[in-house]
Amino acid sequence: MTFLLSGIIGMAQTDSLIMTNKDVMVGEIKSLDKGVLFVKTGYSENDFKIKWSEIKEVYSSTRFLITLRDGQRINGNLMTNTEGNIFLLDEDGVPVATTMDDIVHLIGLKSELWSRVNANMDLGFSFTKANHLKQGTMSLGAGYLGDSWSTDIFFNLFRSVQDSIAATRRNEAGINYKYYLQHDWYLMLDGNYLSNTEQALNARYTGKAGAGKFLTHSNQSYLGVGGGISLNIENFSNEAPDRSSAEAYFGAELNMFDTGDLSLLSNIYLYPSLTESGRIRSDFKVDTKYEFANDFYVKFNLTLNYDNRPAVAGNESDYVYGISLGWEL
Repeated sequence: MTFLLSGIIGMAQTDSLIMTNKDVMVGEIKSLDKGVLFVKTGYSENDFKIKWSEIKEVYSSTRFLITLRDGQRINGNLMTNTEGNIFLLDEDGVPVATTMDDIVHLIGLKSELWSRVNANMDLGFSFTKANHLKQGTMSLGAGYLGDSWSTDIFFNLFRSVQDSIAATRRNEAGINYKYYLQHDWYLMLDGNYLSNTEQALNARYTGKAGAGKFLTHSNQSYLGVGGGISLNIENFSNEAPDRSSAEAYFGAELNMFDTGDLSLLSNIYLYPSLTESGRIRSDFKVDTKYEFANDFYVKFNLTLNYDNRPAVAGNESDYVYGISLGWEL
């Protein structure tokens, strides 16, 4: 079987998979991300999504950028040998023995644009007869994965309108760039915008530059920590003067994505000021998603911002939580 599949690969320049139930799939491997392998075939317009844990053997002539559980990154080929063990052939032709569980990410070096893109959209709305309370939320996100880097952008909007009460609004947007190094280290640049009425915050612009490391990285979850320097610029909708300050920042992010139909993403950042003695800010987010149909999900999210020196006395914190329906590409 091994020699037969190797011959198929050599002639057709396709990849072959043997599942744990002995089914065989022939196509083009695009990427492996968060425990899911994406495969393009000639008989379907959409890429197939296959759990990595359901694959027993892989035969491919495609060159991949492969990330292992220990953070090692290898540019090479992926193949199962005659004994059923996985090995990688790096760019110098040196075989590297590994296991299916140790391969946590891969992407074809010549894969097309759309196989590297992810996107999502969430919408939520509620109406209460009493006082004609209307609330709406919208969340948009997109990302791109390069050979050794990734970038993500997002935009969140919240509106609440009620009779005899001033409207409540909250806007948040951001862009993140990571450059991946060996042994699960990475460099990071990050820019964020926040506006909310609770803290009379007309606009807060935060730019971060730093480094981080994945403490755990598997096909079920990852946990990363990082730190660096932040620049914070604020202006307010009341009479408080504009402020700008330099800060240090420390953060952590947990992503659990192989827990059945549930997934969880949470992060927290602390910002002790370097130029305003005694000031400290923090941002906390948690998103929990339940996928009930192909690419559709219900999401619960909570966002909390804290500032011990806000523009409005007594409004040190601002939070928003909600339930929304979403779609993911």
